[in-house]
Amino acid sequence: MYRIYLVEDEPNLNQVLASYLRNEGWEVETFVDGGEARKAIRNRPHLWILDIMLPGVDGYQLIREIKADQERLPVIFISARDADIDRVVGLELGSDDYLPKPFLPRELVIRTRKLLERIYTDRHELSVDSSSVHTIHMLPPYRIDEQERRVMDEQENRELELTSKEFDLLVYFAVHAGQLMERGQVLDSVWGDDYYGSDRVVDDLVRRLRKKMPHLRLETVYGYGYRMVLKL
Repeated sequence: MYRIYLVEDEPNLNQVLASYLRNEGWEVETFVDGGEARKAIRNRPHLWILDIMLPGVDGYQLIREIKADQERLPVIFISARDADIDRVVGLELGSDDYLPKPFLPRELVIRTRKLLERIYTDRHELSVDSSSVHTIHMLPPYRIDEQERRVMDEQENRELELTSKEFDLLVYFAVHAGQLMERGQVLDSVWGDDYYGSDRVVDDLVRRLRKKMPHLRLETVYGYGYRMVLKL
């Protein structure tokens, strides 16, 4: 059973969202104060849903501490503030999805289910069938294990810490290496066709990926998109 921590300071909305999430069979713990949620970070649920404006400690500070404790743990941001600014800042801090208020509780359920499936299904299947063949992508000096969701820098002999969305984007480019990929294609494939935000999120995530992986040969084709170049 998936365990979800929901942090929303408006009590009625908190109860409604928690009810919808629990109806999916998930275990949900709720918080209305950022300070109380901070104390639960080390419990490491499967997913956090964070409002940005919170009493005590805001969502930005919470996600910093969550990612410092376990960088790959998925986070969904919700906010009634400036959607574009919050979406970009959320990506910078490692959020995996963003919902601007007001939204339908059912939409949050759908996004939560998709994110949980994407992050945890492969890991579960791998543990059940140890004979499963791993899909390995080589982008020297980087070695990408798609099933384990691990990236190794073989030049420096260390594992890289990527957020789940950064990893999804990296695998997408690795699978389509050598192909020119339009931003809209990337957005639909990595974020899903139910994502209604700006394609600026692709550029923001690419910038973060390049910062963590400076040897990545990912070309920008201005006005169109990106191409992963295979190193000869």
